[in-house]
Amino acid sequence: MDLQQFQQIFKKECEKNQIEFEESKSELLYQYMNLVLEWNEKINLTAIIDKSKFIVKHYVDSLTLNQYIGKANRLLDIGTGAGFPGIPLKIYNQDKEITLIDSVNKKVMVLQDAIEKLQLKKIEALHIRAEDLARDLAYREGFDIVTTRAVSNLATISEYMLPFVKLGGIAICMKGPNVDLELEEAQNAIRLLGGEIEQIERLHINQELERNLVMIKKVKKTDDKYPRGQGKPAKEPIR
Repeated sequence: MDLQQFQQIFKKECEKNQIEFEESKSELLYQYMNLVLEWNEKINLTAIIDKSKFIVKHYVDSLTLNQYIGKANRLLDIGTGAGFPGIPLKIYNQDKEITLIDSVNKKVMVLQDAIEKLQLKKIEALHIRAEDLARDLAYREGFDIVTTRAVSNLATISEYMLPFVKLGGIAICMKGPNVDLELEEAQNAIRLLGGEIEQIERLHINQELERNLVMIKKVKKTDDKYPRGQGKPAKEPIR
């Protein structure tokens, strides 16, 4: 797929999903796709190797968040993996300060390589677990927006996300179609961690991809004991 073919497909999918298309940004996204797929031959980054599906399932999906960035200055993407949604959001928001974290060092090395090659500024990729970074006062409750995509159940991921969100900020959990039971089970955890559900945006990106954006507003400070270490948020979710 050459750049022109990429742009035609990306523009069409953007129009379907009310996402702004800009030629200069699409060029960077094209470069990033090729970088990811090149690295993917050495490191397991994504199961999606068809480029048309990559555009929809990685780029369009990630950019459904763009309309909620607004005046936010600082964004954290937890469990970013191959850089989604963080890298597309960075490309669309060059003025924002973005931190990407992942516990798998090989993935972080790919992100650092891409950041350098695409000459992206005001962005960092860190190899660290969320529960460890949350102890750093330079990061704790310091972000306007915290994102995750399809990571753990809602009670678990809320414990990792909400300690990073500043008062009045938003945690955006990108969940699949079966989110209602998770919402019910996570109500107490979200409240205990200082959040409240602000809205749920239910999107049909295409026939294959349904996305629920669960937006949790930070309304009070998170107790210092959260997030718990030793994998407890996953093993023993707050009920």
